[in-house]
Amino acid sequence: MKPGAFAYLAPNSLANALELLEQHGSDAKILAGGQSLVPMMSFRLSQPALLIDLNGIDELCYYQRGDDRGLRIGALSRQRSLEKEPLVAEQAPLLREAVHSIAHPQIRNRGTIGGSIAHADPAAELPALAVALRARFRLVSTRGSRWVAAQDFFRGLLTTDLEPEEMLVEIALPRHPMRCGSAFLEIARRHGDYAQVGAAAVVILDSDGICEEARLVFLSVGDVPMEATRAAAMLRGERLTEEFIAACAEHAGDNEIDPTTDIHATADYKRHLAKVLARRAFTVASERARAQLRKES
Repeated sequence: MKPGAFAYLAPNSLANALELLEQHGSDAKILAGGQSLVPMMSFRLSQPALLIDLNGIDELCYYQRGDDRGLRIGALSRQRSLEKEPLVAEQAPLLREAVHSIAHPQIRNRGTIGGSIAHADPAAELPALAVALRARFRLVSTRGSRWVAAQDFFRGLLTTDLEPEEMLVEIALPRHPMRCGSAFLEIARRHGDYAQVGAAAVVILDSDGICEEARLVFLSVGDVPMEATRAAAMLRGERLTEEFIAACAEHAGDNEIDPTTDIHATADYKRHLAKVLARRAFTVASERARAQLRKES
């Protein structure tokens, strides 16, 4: 297959790119890594009149500390860089752990962090991880900028809160909490394939080892990253025993996801996988949080 005819422009600044977006609106598509957009164009699933290539805009590639001592990531940063950046290891160990599950190194070398998030594929890892880490996204247009929480950004299948003239330019992660453990697990037929189901878990303990906060976010079980808020709430205020974690996982799989049968797995099998992965991810996350607690004492 070949893409339809399109115009191509490569601005050398963010301001220039935003002007082009304002002029062309929904007729234009942004080209970052192109790992999702180019195949869609080849299959004529996306037929933009204009491609705006951001790869010459170096100001969108960075890792830096925010004013809150958290982590700021430029949207054009490559996915492969998540594996090597010291600030990611320090402030977002869940990201560093999970990035190895994203496709293959050749894909991660070109794919961008912001591109994957803006594409909003519910089977992709980065959108679910952004929700689990309570990320915020800075959206910019010629009119100004606004911040949107990851939980509010994903609206549906390949659909986000971005307006046609807006661009995602920065991902902000809060400071890594004390006594925090996290884990990411997914099941795929082969390494690098889309996951049948994936789960990201975060556990924060108080100084007595009681669960202060818990989060559980699934990928590939609905049209958006699916956060099991009620299941995670079952763990708050409790000491995280096997029984509590198992009950949480069962509740999440039975009540808080919306899987459909696809070429990778049946809906029933996805529910089963979600329960297994939730239990395992929370077990690992809680063990890591307890390890942090022991270091304090």
